[in-house]
Amino acid sequence: MSSAEVNCGRDSALCCRRQEPPESEMNLVGGHNANNSDDEDDIPRKDYESLDYDSCDSHIFRQLIEKEESWSAKNLEFIRWVVTFLIGILTALVAVGIDLIVSLLNNWKFATVDQSIVKCSKDGCLVVSLLLLLLFNASFTLIAASLVALEPIAAGSGIPEIKCYLNGVKIPRVVRLKTLVCKAVGVLFSVAGGLFVGKEGPMIHSGAIIGAGVPQFQSITFKKFKFDFPYFRTDRDKRDFVSGGAAAGVAAAFGAPIGGVLFSLEEGSSFWNQSLTWRTFFCAMSATFTLNFILSGVRLNNWGGVNQPGLINFGIFECGTGKCNLWTAGDLLIFIAMGFVGGLLGALFNSLNKTLTRYRLRHVSSKKIYVRIMEAVLIAMITTFVAFLASVTLGQCKQIPTNTPDNDASKEAFNSTRNYFCQEGYYNDMATLFFNSQEVAIKQLFHQEGAFSLSSLGIFFMLFFFLACWTYGAMVPSGLFVPCLLCGAAYGRFVGNVLNVYVGYKNIYTGTFALMGSAAFLGGVVRMTISLTVILIESTNEISYGLPIMVVLMVAKWSGDLFNHGLYDIHVDVKGVPLLEWDAPRKAERLHAHEIMDTDLCYIYPHTRVRSIVNMLRTTAHHAFPVITEREEILMERGSVLAQNNILYKKERTLTRAAEQRHRTLSVNDGIYGSYMERRDHRMRDVDQPTEDGEQPSDNSLANSQENSMEDSLLINTAIEEKYRPLTFHGLVLRSHLVVLLEKNVYYPENLTRTSQPDIDYETLTESYPRYPDIHSLYNLQRISKKMIMDVEQYMTSCPYTILPETPVTKVFQLFRTMGLRHLPVVNSNGEILGMITRHNLTEEFLEKKLHQHQHCD
Repeated sequence: MSSAEVNCGRDSALCCRRQEPPESEMNLVGGHNANNSDDEDDIPRKDYESLDYDSCDSHIFRQLIEKEESWSAKNLEFIRWVVTFLIGILTALVAVGIDLIVSLLNNWKFATVDQSIVKCSKDGCLVVSLLLLLLFNASFTLIAASLVALEPIAAGSGIPEIKCYLNGVKIPRVVRLKTLVCKAVGVLFSVAGGLFVGKEGPMIHSGAIIGAGVPQFQSITFKKFKFDFPYFRTDRDKRDFVSGGAAAGVAAAFGAPIGGVLFSLEEGSSFWNQSLTWRTFFCAMSATFTLNFILSGVRLNNWGGVNQPGLINFGIFECGTGKCNLWTAGDLLIFIAMGFVGGLLGALFNSLNKTLTRYRLRHVSSKKIYVRIMEAVLIAMITTFVAFLASVTLGQCKQIPTNTPDNDASKEAFNSTRNYFCQEGYYNDMATLFFNSQEVAIKQLFHQEGAFSLSSLGIFFMLFFFLACWTYGAMVPSGLFVPCLLCGAAYGRFVGNVLNVYVGYKNIYTGTFALMGSAAFLGGVVRMTISLTVILIESTNEISYGLPIMVVLMVAKWSGDLFNHGLYDIHVDVKGVPLLEWDAPRKAERLHAHEIMDTDLCYIYPHTRVRSIVNMLRTTAHHAFPVITEREEILMERGSVLAQNNILYKKERTLTRAAEQRHRTLSVNDGIYGSYMERRDHRMRDVDQPTEDGEQPSDNSLANSQENSMEDSLLINTAIEEKYRPLTFHGLVLRSHLVVLLEKNVYYPENLTRTSQPDIDYETLTESYPRYPDIHSLYNLQRISKKMIMDVEQYMTSCPYTILPETPVTKVFQLFRTMGLRHLPVVNSNGEILGMITRHNLTEEFLEKKLHQHQHCD
């Protein structure tokens, strides 16, 4: 036994390989340890922990359930619904604040710049106008980047991080109050700073943070805000409320409560149930109604009205007079072609952004924080300069029509035109797109007939495409939905104008092509189908668009998937987060549980010396420990032939820790991989194999070979049998609970019975959730007597999910992912634990490594 392996005795813990802990769920480097390519080796990786969505079914937890049952019949379910309603209201209030402040900042900026451009167009001092605009945008972006510097997790849209959180990965600081403040305030200035980002994506993250924080009825930041309410302080309950908060964010952003529920189901949550669907929908409806009510009063002075369903409103799609249709059945072929091209454009966008993100992780993220801040400011300045220069040199002056359409969307679009660098009565089509908010620009492309030239649309699309690609991933809060919608709308409007001018397609509303272009490009980037279809239908208030939008999104997804994944999945993969997909890899059915499990266990006994527990916690990074007892070897007694055969069958078919480790050791030398039975049968066949000259081996040669083989492996087998002796499994105890028990002095002297040990209830055990104390922060441990013993029977999970060693990996994967597990013990038919499966053992890279071993030996 090496110095790194410590046997602490029969009444203490066995900690295997303390100096080099085995690959466990704490040491998850995104599962990229197996097959990293050379261009990813120098990308900084983080270690991620798992969340535990399975309930801790301990003795004290069952006591809480009994207490809950007697109390919840009257109040608990009501409080759950009240909390859900409150999450929706608070999410809507955050959305209202963001929208109103962004409008005020944009109005201030453009009013100042408009006056300067009008004056300088006559006096020839446009450089001053450009410098003024650069000053505004650079200052706003500097504020946004500085806020992200205070809380780096606030960068980006937050959707990949929330998706990982709902998948069961603990992303550090993703649902903190500080993150919410930096995200919500930062997105104000990143949008007002002229960056090609949206505020809708960060709204989803903000709603998720609110969903995680409100049900806790306490604040770690504001310590005086604390209520004695322990019922929702588990990962499972927090996950459900986070799902509702994310749906509320979508509902507030787009006025799409049904789309919000579907988004949370399709793109976010990995675990779902019927009751969660109804609560999530209620939360989304609460957010939609609250935002609608407030914005209708503030913007339209119509308190009590419901005329502003979301932060973005696409307006009403309707044709003018004459023979005009929104779309016809024959247009589906054109929409399919647009979807295919949109998927290709989305794949190109994702590929470029992936390359840029890798470059940032290698060369920018590792530098001083001011370098990342200056990168964001540089992007804002270049974006401003390109937009200004394109408007001056490439924009076309078009006459403002005297007769505007009757619908409100078209009137708003024409009233938002920019006459920069044009004479009175004319507007600059390029400046109209660049120097309006993205929401207004989308409305213009949807409803402003004949307002944009083909050259302006093509140039705008290309410039916006590359600048938006560069911006996403910078050190600012940045949404992706609205920029993709605007970029796609320009692409769709370009197609519509080409068909109108050169093909004579006169009877179709050109805004329909802009809408299909938006759906195609956004679908090609994020690869969403069901939820995005419903979001766009709810945003347009036009159910007749359901079929073409669905077709376009499906085609865009199919064509984009030929080249890469959606952008959110790409960012998850590049950052090395161990996300579990919906299904295991197809070839994983060739593997079994005992082939992928970790066999080096750190375990404790029901009664363990406190000194050993402290040493184990300080020298390992595991977050759960099997509770075991050791058993004497069962001797096969003399009996009938039938009894002996049955006992022999059980012995041969029952895999033990020592047998599995011995097979693993021999497999390295022999190149024999596979299930336990396959490897045993392979070696049995080797005995009967003929020699090289074709003759059967003689009895003497077989005896000599077997004797030499037994002598060679005698020492190895003895060491393996000692180290991997049978362990009877009784349950799991969490690391966080052990630390709390030590902090609360829950142990008893060796010379007394277990009844002398103090007891604590489940509320006390979890009062520090989610930030449990660290073992290194406890200073009273040195004063604990060496003869103190801890009894963990009441605090361990006595009936966790377990699997047999021959279980196919596909079933293991489904059980682990569906039930939201953090640890999955592998137990044989004798109740002996053989190993542990965690998230790391089920990542695609790890499974591919195991499959590669099979293929190499085959």
